[in-house]
Formats: sequence, C-alpha cells, structure tokens
Amino acid sequence: MMSFFAALERHNAVFTTMHNHANDVQTLFSAVTNSLSSGGKIVWLGNGGSAADSQHLAAELMVRYKNERAPLASIALTTDTSILTAHPNDFNFDTVFERQVQGLVQANDVVIGLTTSGQSNNVNLALAAANEIGAFTVALTGRDGGKVKDIAQLAIIVQSQETARIQEAHMFIGHWLCEALDKEFTP
Repeated sequence: MMSFFAALERHNAVFTTMHNHANDVQTLFSAVTNSLSSGGKIVWLGNGGSAADSQHLAAELMVRYKNERAPLASIALTTDTSILTAHPNDFNFDTVFERQVQGLVQANDVVIGLTTSGQSNNVNLALAAANEIGAFTVALTGRDGGKVKDIAQLAIIVQSQETARIQEAHMFIGHWLCEALDKEFTP
C-alpha cells in the first residue's frame, strides 16, 4: 500500500502545478478551435504511451467526448501499421512522422506532438516539418522541455522528471481540451 500512496503523492505534486499552464492551454484551445472552424484538422503523434494517448485523444474528437456533436477532424499518425513498418524499412524511424506530416498536413491544421523528454527525433522532425508547412505546432512535454521546446510554437512543459506523471498531466490537458471543444462545437 505504501507504493500506492507514494505514487499518489507524486501525482498530486505535479497536479498542484497545472494551474501554471492556464494561459498555454487557452492558446491551445484557441488554435484548435480556429483550425477546426476553418476546415482544418488536429494531428497527434508520439511514441509508446504517448502514441496510445495520441490515438485516444484523436478518437475522443472524432467520435465524441461527452456530448452528441458532429465529428471533429482529428487523426493520430500512430495507427497505420503499414506506414509505421514500411517507412522505417525503406528510410528510417526518425522520419516516420515527418513523412506523414509532409503528405497530410495543411497550413490550417494543428499538429500536437507528445514527448515526455522532448528529445524524440521523430516527433521533433515532424513538428519542424509542420512549421515549414505553416501549421500551428504544439508540444506536450516534460522534464526541461528538451529540444522540442525550441521547435514547437507552443510548448507545454509539465514540471516532472517522471514519465508516468508527465503522461498523466498530458492526458488531463487532452481531456480538458476535449471537454472545452465539446462545449464549443455542440449545437
């Protein structure tokens, strides 16, 4: 039981700092709302647990979060196994998301990269490619922000060194975004 309470304490310590991100999440909400209102889409990407979180949040927007509403255009670049295996086989894994961004992203889109360290080359290259296209780029990251903090137009850096706590905070931000978008786009 001690490990449960220790984990809960570390979780709570991170969440007591989440109010520091209020302005950043408002910027995120505005960018996503503007994109969706202008026919754009929300593109998510990440590795490992962040890949699963990307898929989860894309599904919340496409299907629904709580409210009955039209689908909100969203896709995770982590779901197509043919691309995820062919591209690294023919090129390399560092460019697996960059290539998809080059083929799918337009200037009115928002591209959100999840990387707990900020050092994931494939996420960083994808966000750089999205910047070149003119899309709005967001990094949900942690630790000291890593390299991604200098690439994304908006870097939301969760103040933690622990991957699980960073991911929990990313999902809180993602779920809050889904809730806010439900309110915005439900007739």
